[in-house]
Amino acid sequence: MEAENDTSFQNFIFGIIKEPALQPLIFGLFLSMYLITVFGNLLIILAVSLDSHLQTPMYFFLSNLSFVDICFTTTTIPKMLQNIWTQNKVITYEGCIIQMYFFILFATLDMFLLTVMAYDRFVAICHPLHYTVIMKPLLCRLLVLASWIMSALNSLFQSIMVLWLSFCTDFEIPHFFCEINQVVQLACSDTSLNDTVMYFAAGVYGGASLTGILYSYFKIVSSIQRISSLRGKYKAFSTCASHLSVVSLFYCTVLGVYLSASATHSSHSSAVASVMYTVVTPMLNPFIYSLKNKDIKRALRRITGMAAM
Repeated sequence: MEAENDTSFQNFIFGIIKEPALQPLIFGLFLSMYLITVFGNLLIILAVSLDSHLQTPMYFFLSNLSFVDICFTTTTIPKMLQNIWTQNKVITYEGCIIQMYFFILFATLDMFLLTVMAYDRFVAICHPLHYTVIMKPLLCRLLVLASWIMSALNSLFQSIMVLWLSFCTDFEIPHFFCEINQVVQLACSDTSLNDTVMYFAAGVYGGASLTGILYSYFKIVSSIQRISSLRGKYKAFSTCASHLSVVSLFYCTVLGVYLSASATHSSHSSAVASVMYTVVTPMLNPFIYSLKNKDIKRALRRITGMAAM
């Protein structure tokens, strides 16, 4: 007999934070990290918006990435903080689907924006004389718009497929947010199609993004090697060092999460590792882009000076 789908009134329960003694420490840690993430990325957005010297494609994409990072962490962390504060680990079925939709949306957007930023660096270094002609404001906006559309369609399709599943008795999600793979595993109906779509989307979207980044940097390295002066090589590489650091941090943590989860088959280990790319990476991005970037540091000093006045 087919399992009856009672999703109209059921709730899910997060089962990752069970130690009462650790909950105040975890609450304080995640609250601090969330505030740093929001504040740091907002500063980047303000710096790009207010400084005329930063009105370039590179910083336009950076401000969009900062906005997405704020939304990315806001999708999961505030709900987790609320659950710890109220000692209530419940999330409604509808709330879980909504959280899942926005999580997939902003995670996919992160990948696409990093790819677009790699293409921008490729054009700037490999075709410097044609940079302003190729990277027009209209093209930049279209690239960001296309990233939003493809991410939204992917997120919508995967979320709708979860709506077709039936859930019977086990409603405990061994995670701190509604991660699609964990939710699908709780279903009592056939999930083979969901698994196929998830892996296909991860392969196509993630593979295309990573391939685009690797190809861009292959061409960048080839162009840098043809530069005769050491100073010229350093100047060319320094323009993409921050982006390369963010790409390495994002993809290494994502791959580390899923490879470790596959190796250990532990949901708890996967949840702990997920903190790296859902919380730590968006928090570190503003620091990576501002520490060695003179333009960003100058703009930030101007903003802090205006605030002090």
